[in-house]
This record gives sequence, C-alpha cells and structure tokens, in this order.
Amino acid sequence: MNALFELSAPCWHFVLRASVIYVLVMVLMRVSGKRAVGQFTPFDLILLILIGNAVQNGINGGDNSLTGALIMASTLIVLNYAVAWGSARHAGFRRLVEGAPVMLAHAGRVDHAMLRKQLVSTADFETAMRQAGCADVADIQRAILETNGHISIELRDKKSG
Repeated sequence: MNALFELSAPCWHFVLRASVIYVLVMVLMRVSGKRAVGQFTPFDLILLILIGNAVQNGINGGDNSLTGALIMASTLIVLNYAVAWGSARHAGFRRLVEGAPVMLAHAGRVDHAMLRKQLVSTADFETAMRQAGCADVADIQRAILETNGHISIELRDKKSG
C-alpha cells in the first residue's frame, strides 16, 4: 500500500517535467496553427490522444505513484491557470500564446494564399459563409480567422434599391 504513494524521484522533478512538457506541447500546438485548435476533425483528436501518450513518460519519468500523479496534475492545472491569467491581463502575452486574428477575405475578395497558409480548406471557408448567412463571396466585407480557429464573417451593407 505504501508503494502507491512513494515517489521514485524528488518532488521538484515532477514539477519540472510537467512544466517543460506543458510548454513544449503548447509551442507545438501554437506552431501547428489556429485550425488545429478551432476546427477539430477525427484526425486531430487522434493526434491529441497520441501526443498525450507520447509525452506521458516524459512527464512521469516512469513513476506510477498516486503522489506523483497528484503533483503532475496539480502542476499542469497551475500552469494552465497561469497562462489563462496572463492572457486575460496582458495583450502581448495573449498574442504570444494565442497568436493574432488573420484576415482571410476583404471587400468581396478571398485571400486564397492566406487560406492555404492557415490550413483552412475552401470547404471550411464555405461552411463559415453559410453559417453567416452569406451566399456569395462578393457579400463579404471581412472574413477573419480568429485566434480560437473560428472564422468570423462580416457582411457588406446591402444598399436599398
């Protein structure tokens, strides 16, 4: 029973491991682009599960104790809270962590190069248009890929004729 709670390494090892892996995975997710976060596909879910499995030993260092799990989980929650707190209070930190919104279309013209760069398919863009009640690209004033991966579409004002 005592083995359930006995750590295989000092407490600070677990905090350090969890912190390094948290930052590494955050950087990898940030580099992967906004679409990976905002528009999950089944393949994205599989990727996240596999990433979790891949970094597991990096975090726990082979320790299977309940105490180690508690320390690592607590560290990850504290880190996540710290990132959310920093993002809510400091615009520069928020841009570093979340990125900045990106213009995908303006004044009825779609920037196809930007769609490709941001890994947004034409089908995803057309879905966002339909959800915004937009039937034609010419009706778009602005289309923005938000930092959460959502595409916001602002329609042009209709002139009454």
